[in-house]
Amino acid sequence: MSGDSPVKLSICIPTYNREAYLRNALEYCEGFAFSFPYEIVISDNASTDGTESMVAEFIERGLPIRYFRRAVNGGATPNQINAFQHALGEYTIYLADDDLLIAPEVENVVRYLDENPDVVAAHAPWTIYDEVQDLDLSQFYAVAADRKFERRDFFEMFCFLFEGHIFPEIAIVRSSAMRSAWVPRELCFYAFSHLAHFLDMGAVTFLKTPFYRSVAVSKIAPSRQQAGFDDVVTSWDRYRGGLEYFLHIGAKRGVIDMSDESRIAYDQMCRHFMMVRMGVAIRFWFARKDYIKAYELCARMIFAGHGDNVEVTKVADTLPAMVGLQTLAGKVGAMTGIERLILDGMTDPEMVAELLQDLGVPTEVAIVAEEPEGLSAEALIEGSIVFVSEEARREHYLAKGYRPTVIFSDLDLTQHVLL
Repeated sequence: MSGDSPVKLSICIPTYNREAYLRNALEYCEGFAFSFPYEIVISDNASTDGTESMVAEFIERGLPIRYFRRAVNGGATPNQINAFQHALGEYTIYLADDDLLIAPEVENVVRYLDENPDVVAAHAPWTIYDEVQDLDLSQFYAVAADRKFERRDFFEMFCFLFEGHIFPEIAIVRSSAMRSAWVPRELCFYAFSHLAHFLDMGAVTFLKTPFYRSVAVSKIAPSRQQAGFDDVVTSWDRYRGGLEYFLHIGAKRGVIDMSDESRIAYDQMCRHFMMVRMGVAIRFWFARKDYIKAYELCARMIFAGHGDNVEVTKVADTLPAMVGLQTLAGKVGAMTGIERLILDGMTDPEMVAELLQDLGVPTEVAIVAEEPEGLSAEALIEGSIVFVSEEARREHYLAKGYRPTVIFSDLDLTQHVLL
């Protein structure tokens, strides 16, 4: 900020115990060369690390920061609201404390809003960014050309969201609209809910060029889990709720047809949107080696008529075996007193053992290809679980005195994995 010039843009950064990430973000901000006055509004959710002193360091260096520290950690939403409500700029943008803005494109969006006073919010896709390699890996949705939706054009906007599978999470918004538009919505995904509010108040534009980078690979901690992962893998009903909320606002304004026929069509569209997102979750769970969750989602998608989804077909051949092994690993880990897992008759016991260890068999449980020698029958039986390669081998272990509940075959573990 300089002199008495009114602030044009407020960059709002909520944070909590993220000193290293926030320092990195502020170092990027030092490179901004906007043609207009701007401010950085930091809301600190009562951090216990060195955030406060670090921010003071950047203020001393001349970065236009206004810092607000909450007395207690009230959760993410109050922290965001605190930042937004302290903003003095004509326009407001949210910036996660580990993400980055593309400054020249931010400048272009501000210019667009100046030239289009009827536009309440300017949305755009964002890139998934590898900070280590300084590389944009991909783009989260695409817009073929800039598109402006007039106030309360809910039908066209809904079709646009549905056809492009668009998540309207990144925008620069007129601060005058934030007071009533940006309000808590927990069960209905906030991005769709807030978009409904913005469109209810004025025109909304989707620009094709990104101005925001979501850092997937950070130079601070390259292997970290990116924020937002939990939403992707579990929040389908909230996504659907957000779309339904969007349609509800449009219906209440009299611009969305709510006849029985239309309701059925909208319901199917919301369900389809959710299923596409569920497919993304399958990919994420599979990559994290949680094959059971991936299978549960596949079952739901197949039932819903989306069995031909590429994420389902891609894992269909390998998923049953991996679900079986993960199930076995869970049973071994859950049972007290187990000292070994016997892999009976496996073609490649070393490979199976490696997979099972990767899937969570406790390190203190030995995975062996055959019964060890030198143990009493009682000690051997009491401390072992057996995984047999063929059903016929079950009788061999039963005859030795092993309990039926500790002898597993592939059929036991996969007979309910149906794809």
